[in-house]
Amino acid sequence: MYDSFYGFREMPFNITPDPKFLFLSPTHLDALQHLRYGVFEKKGFIVLTGEVGCGKTTLCRKLLEELDPEHWETALILNPRLTETQLLKAVLTELGEATKARSRDDLLQKLNETLLEKIHAKKDIVLIIDESQNLAFEALEHLRLLSNLETDKQKLLQIILIGQPELKEKLTQKRLRQLKQRILVHFDLMPLNREELMHYIQHRLAMAGSMGRPGFTPAAYRKIHNASRGIPRLINNICDKSLLSSFIRTSDTVNYWDVRRAVKELDLK
Repeated sequence: MYDSFYGFREMPFNITPDPKFLFLSPTHLDALQHLRYGVFEKKGFIVLTGEVGCGKTTLCRKLLEELDPEHWETALILNPRLTETQLLKAVLTELGEATKARSRDDLLQKLNETLLEKIHAKKDIVLIIDESQNLAFEALEHLRLLSNLETDKQKLLQIILIGQPELKEKLTQKRLRQLKQRILVHFDLMPLNREELMHYIQHRLAMAGSMGRPGFTPAAYRKIHNASRGIPRLINNICDKSLLSSFIRTSDTVNYWDVRRAVKELDLK
């Protein structure tokens, strides 16, 4: 509806993790640099935490885009509610290896062989697990054991754990102290401040094809920041409905009342 009215090539505030729309605020750029450092320097375990909707998954998809498939093999696990054997099977499947093995030991041996084959083929391997706060203790412990797979010169597997703040709390448990000791890169992604939020909105409008329409009033920006707490996913939801309200008024300006109406519809305070 409002996309053609404002001349957008596509909707500017979809909530899908599209790296093309990634806005690298200082904290997001810092997070991406930590991910790059951990992967390229082969640090083994990397942890990225942050509130729901802060952009963690989008950052990891951006990282995946940067990894040359000629040199890197990647495995992305989106559903971490898995047993130890299911986790091993999922990793093997993501690496393109079918197996009939069923026992944990046989699966671990198969994975070790697969990783060695890829290393000998001059490939580096990155395993990314999203929503890692949902991993059971046994699965986390098994990931620690997977990090033991190595040659004399390097780890066979770089593991990135992405999760909500609960993951950070989980890793403080005494029974996971051995795993925590192996985490050499950990970054906590923070929400956007008000100035960053303004640049974020302008960036997404520009990426969607905006030619200066619509504009947002200062009061609209303040209301969006207060209601969203600087969380990109909430910003997108609020802006989408605010644009619809402005479109209904056939206005080139999103004002405080458009945002207030959007916040009320979304049941945000």
